Amino acid sequence: MDKIINVGLIGFGIGGQIFHAPFISGVKGLNLAKIRAAKEAQVASASEHYPNAQIVPQTEDILNDDSIGLVVISTPNTSHHPLAKAAILAGKHVVLDKPFTLNTVEADELIALAVEHGKILTVYHSRRFDSDFRTVQKLLKNGLLGTLVEFESHYDRFRNFFKPGAWREEDQPGAGILFDLGSHLIDQALVLFGLPESVYADLRIQRKDARVTDNFDLVLNYPGLKVTLKAGMLVREALPRFTLLGDQGSFIKYGLDVQEEALKKGHNPISHSTGWGVEPIAIWGKLNTDINGIHFVGNIESETGNYTSFYQNVYDVIVKKAELFVKPTEARNTMRIIELAVQSNVEKAVVPYSFK
Repeated sequence: MDKIINVGLIGFGIGGQIFHAPFISGVKGLNLAKIRAAKEAQVASASEHYPNAQIVPQTEDILNDDSIGLVVISTPNTSHHPLAKAAILAGKHVVLDKPFTLNTVEADELIALAVEHGKILTVYHSRRFDSDFRTVQKLLKNGLLGTLVEFESHYDRFRNFFKPGAWREEDQPGAGILFDLGSHLIDQALVLFGLPESVYADLRIQRKDARVTDNFDLVLNYPGLKVTLKAGMLVREALPRFTLLGDQGSFIKYGLDVQEEALKKGHNPISHSTGWGVEPIAIWGKLNTDINGIHFVGNIESETGNYTSFYQNVYDVIVKKAELFVKPTEARNTMRIIELAVQSNVEKAVVPYSFK
């Protein structure tokens, strides 16, 4: 019989409802036992969709429960460090929503604390399990573009208004698009290419009356390779999600992974298991390459996306001592790139990569 790990989910806003609870519930052996929900609508939603979970009003109701083995934190960024620290000290394994923390000082403290207490600590960098990113990984692994010289990744939106009560658009630590969408793009780049030699960033506020960064252009420099990461809130006409240029070919991909849109429609990988994470042909990427004398131009099938893989790995690490997919040191490196991006923007200069 599979070992059961009781999970406590702290936070049931969009993150908890859309990106965590459905995938925790999709892993055999993980039992979503408690949900801390603060608002009336969140309590109602949690009760409706997870009737076997106990809905609690206080974080302490989860942290003080000895039966809870894993705590998942999906709360505003300013609370990540204190909540994760409290959970580790309470003897829990911890999954933190991205970004890891507000800075590398906080990240380093949590990493050391988890090691000291023998607890698993990881960050929900779910975009590693997007169909388009997995397709890019496969292309590069198979060398279908030759030597890569330029890589550009976009995560754009069009929202020329402000969501009422949205903490990400308030002038506070950890707010703004660099911490939000940027952490996804940076993590993907580091998975593909490792740490860069230097960083250059242009951070802007483009929307009238906006209070935090809502557009960024971030360049990571590697030997012979330029990696550009971009995101903005005023991109009405979709730009390519990925553009890869090599000395033997190119790859261009439009459209976002389909899992998020399916989740927002109320679907989940349990109720809609057939075809989950499968992209339609209309948004497959186009490959134009000439490798080993074979010329190919056309769309290539996207790999299947699967966010459940993250939580399956967390279970396997705790129970079966598997290797952790998203290591906390990797998430820490993403925070360091964000710090250097802010420094570069202030100095209007290319900044060499440094650990601290």
